[in-house]
Amino acid sequence: MLYVFGFERTGVAVGDLYHLDPDPGPGQEGAERGVRLEVRLLERPPLPGSVNSSQPIQVGRPVWRADLLETVDGPPGSFDRTHYHPDLQGWEPGRRVFDRDLSAHPVEWVGARLASLETLLAEAGVDADAADAGDAEALRSCVAEIMDTISRLLERVWRGELARPPAGAGPGGELASARVGWL
Repeated sequence: MLYVFGFERTGVAVGDLYHLDPDPGPGQEGAERGVRLEVRLLERPPLPGSVNSSQPIQVGRPVWRADLLETVDGPPGSFDRTHYHPDLQGWEPGRRVFDRDLSAHPVEWVGARLASLETLLAEAGVDADAADAGDAEALRSCVAEIMDTISRLLERVWRGELARPPAGAGPGGELASARVGWL
């Protein structure tokens, strides 16, 4: 499932995620699932037809990511794999950064970060001109709605409705690695 909150030149994409074997490093082996959130740059290409034609929308490159993940075999709500990526390089996520407050209160932590788009972009090394002057305020006005969306997605992951493994995953399956989700 994918949700996109779009502003003038930035947006927030939120979706469920299942990784069969993400290869994140020692102590992080095995499948994980949860919710991924990315702050993305948005673009509006020219209209393809008349003034009444549908507007193309490009959800471009990510500039910041939070992964509210946990081990598939662990208890729901453990957030034992929860981390963020403060400095994406193009489309690549860079290192995982673990934060105790993020794991303890993931939805609230992400909400607090989103409430300051200016700071988030500066820490990501993205020029402030990448965002429209009104994007930060527009995002702040939607933080509660985004947090609610994250919470609802997490509940569906815990019920087994979302972030499900692909066919052939698991013991004896032919898949050794897989990522299921929009983000």
